[in-house]
Amino acid sequence: MSGPPGWPERVPPTGVPGWEEAAVSWLLDQCPADYRAYRAWRRHPVALAWITVRHLQAELDAMRGAWRDVRADLGPLLPPGSLSDVLGSLTQEGLRLRAALRSAQLLLEAMRVRAPIRA
Repeated sequence: MSGPPGWPERVPPTGVPGWEEAAVSWLLDQCPADYRAYRAWRRHPVALAWITVRHLQAELDAMRGAWRDVRADLGPLLPPGSLSDVLGSLTQEGLRLRAALRSAQLLLEAMRVRAPIRA
């Protein structure tokens, strides 16, 4: 059983017992390790999903900027023939980040539906 396309493999679909705890674990894995020190992220999974989406978007933006600028900034400094290796790594990481961002967005959407409504 799985969620919609892009749903993280380690996270059961909504409605399955333990899905939110698995989602919190997955979301924390997408963020800097220091995020684990903030209790609010575990107490408020929707807030964690929200900040994770923002964090991944910023990382993706940075990766796109690096891909765009690497030739001019690092090309002259790298050994001959190594620029393609760096570009390949940047491309792979960009694809990973894009998939992670989609997954985090799906989790945020699911948690927004379940978030308590405050008066």
